[in-house]
Parts: sequence; C-alpha cells; structure tokens
Amino acid sequence: MEQMISGVFARTFRSAVQPVEISSALVREVDNSAQVLSRDRRLAPNDFHVELSEPDHARLTSLGDALIAELTGLLKDHAAAQSYVFTGPVGITLEVADDLTTGRFRVRSQAMAKVSQSGPEISETQVRRATAVLDINGERMPLAPPGIVVGRGNDADLRVNDPGVSRRHAEFRVVSDEHGPRVSVHDLGSTNGVLVNGKRVENAALADGAVVRIGNTTMTFHQRPE
Repeated sequence: MEQMISGVFARTFRSAVQPVEISSALVREVDNSAQVLSRDRRLAPNDFHVELSEPDHARLTSLGDALIAELTGLLKDHAAAQSYVFTGPVGITLEVADDLTTGRFRVRSQAMAKVSQSGPEISETQVRRATAVLDINGERMPLAPPGIVVGRGNDADLRVNDPGVSRRHAEFRVVSDEHGPRVSVHDLGSTNGVLVNGKRVENAALADGAVVRIGNTTMTFHQRPE
C-alpha cells in the first residue's frame, strides 16, 4: 500500500528522491534483513544498491562522496546501537534503473564477507593464466595442486570474515592429469556444512559453474580447457 501511494504521488508531482528517504530505507533494509547469530548479535547486510531513476541518480551523484559518507556513517551508528555485525566494509552504490520514474527508488542488499588471501598477493596475470579459479565476493583465487583451505581462521589459505564459516571450513583439492586439473571440495568438519548447487555434501567433484556455499558466503568455481 505504501509503495502504491508513494508511486501515485511520485507520478503526479514528480517529486525528487531526498537523501532522508534513502537513509530511512537503508535502516529499514538492515532491520528487515538482519539474521540472528546469538542472543546479543545479529548479522546485517553490508553491501547496498540503491536503484533510482535517471534524473534522481544524476542529481544525487552530483553531491559527490559526501552523501555516501553520510549514509554509511548513519548505518554504522544504527548497527552499533542494535548490536548488528557487518561481515565486511559497508558499501553503498547508487544505480540507474530504467523502470523507475522520478521520486521512486528501491534498495537491494546482501551480506558480503571480507576475503583475504595468505601469502604473497596474487597477480592478475596469474588469475588469467589459471585454468581453475574460485570466484568469491569479487576476489578470484587460482586453484593449483594440492589445493587450498577456506575458513575464518588465520591458518586458512583463503580467509573469509563470515561468522557462519568455521576456522577451517572446507578444502578445495586439486589433482592434475593429462586432461587438466580436477577439483573437488571437502567439508573439514565445519559447524554449518558445505552446499554445492544447493545440496549439502561431505565431498563433491566440481564442474565449471558449480556454486559452493559456506556459512553466508557463496563461491563460484570456474574452469576452462587448457
């Protein structure tokens, strides 16, 4: 009902979206999407996309970085007051949506864990040359024998700051033969398990495009012929 009424007024009066409206919508999105971790902690989304009409987008982006900084600070203050936990840096992106008219907007969000790799930083050249790659929250990790361990602990090869991920959650094992690398994923006795393409597994061979989920984090496996 609220959306219908706001839509009628937006079409009638062509009123532009105001920053205060976006801040209120972001707070509601956090409150509605927060997941219970424990009695005193709840996991909140940290990656937000605000979709706007072309005129509203042009006007708001003209305000520069100050608007995003203000909205980010507001969300952090609200999260601290409500005992929400972010899995990574808070990011807010303003985007154009062709189906929206002036005065209309919507918010999409997701919890995106911070990902870091142990050892030397991997170059773009290494990623491009790899025939097997793990894509996770914008990071691309080449897979080569014998494989990698993914988890929240400091001893993991790929560290994921996700409270639903165990310290040593899963191992991606890589074996090479004349046909190229063969990759499989193995649950290392994690608390929340490993899902491959939506199905819980103890271990599974991976094909190109396989989606692996641990905790609240999704990884996509990519493989190309050598």
